[in-house]
Amino acid sequence: MTLISGMSLALRAALTLVFMAAAGTKLAGLSMMVETFEAIGWGQWFRYVTAFVELGSAALLWFPRMQAVGAGLLMTTMICGALFHVFVIGPSAVPALILAGLCAIVVVIHRDQLLGLLSNRIH
Repeated sequence: MTLISGMSLALRAALTLVFMAAAGTKLAGLSMMVETFEAIGWGQWFRYVTAFVELGSAALLWFPRMQAVGAGLLMTTMICGALFHVFVIGPSAVPALILAGLCAIVVVIHRDQLLGLLSNRIH
């Protein structure tokens, strides 16, 4: 195993655990999550959608040739989460930005997958 593949494996494992836990708190209806999504103002349906996006994207981290897609979706989710923290709910967007950065590393490691998907769409 190369250093890069080991790094990918470790990051994907950590991200999977984090996002499964985060989705679990949303689906379980923990009061903190209910209050957070209430503060966003879009209704509780958005909490469920976010949880399923997190679960589905975390699963994609383990599908061949889909790791970059899963990490990219999680990265996008965390960037949106950071924006909600900054502009709507506070107090700190730092955890979301750290997770977005870790997801970005996985995207970069597996960038050839995205290039392959793009080249298949063009032809």
